[in-house]
Amino acid sequence: MPNKQKKLPLPKGNSLVIVGLMGAGKSCIGRNLAAHYGVPFVDADREIEEAAGCCVADIFEIYGEAAFRDGERRVIKRILEGEPCILATGGGAFMNDETRKLIEETGTCLWLKADVEVLIKRTTGRKHRPLLNQGNPAKVLRKLVDERYPVYAMADITVETKDEALDATVSRVITTLKKLSK
Repeated sequence: MPNKQKKLPLPKGNSLVIVGLMGAGKSCIGRNLAAHYGVPFVDADREIEEAAGCCVADIFEIYGEAAFRDGERRVIKRILEGEPCILATGGGAFMNDETRKLIEETGTCLWLKADVEVLIKRTTGRKHRPLLNQGNPAKVLRKLVDERYPVYAMADITVETKDEALDATVSRVITTLKKLSK
């Protein structure tokens, strides 16, 4: 007898869409949530790279951020029109009005909110993050926090990610989702 997928205990929509800044834990936490709920995990950046045939950093360098954001919007739309999943988006995806509206209409949005010092610690020395290669990474992250956190605050759910074990954060997210499904 085939395994039946568990239904996501979400208040609306089919997919859980994870937003937040780079280093917040979207991919790590997303993979763990997908395993817990028995649904696929999809990383929007990986899907964009597959569609473009090159990495995100190269897309930024060759085509610019505007072209990347356009491709990102189309890829996220395609994913959300498909089977239920846990979707980790790029840090700027939720900033696009069209993408944000699509996420609001078709899924449940989880903001993984991290303190700027945690983000700095987690992203230091990583060269695959195009926005951090444009100057002092700590200064860039602080600017992104100022610009993006007010928009991320529109997410359906907010869970703080701290400098702690991954399992602790995943457990907090699962507990929050269970409370919403009651």
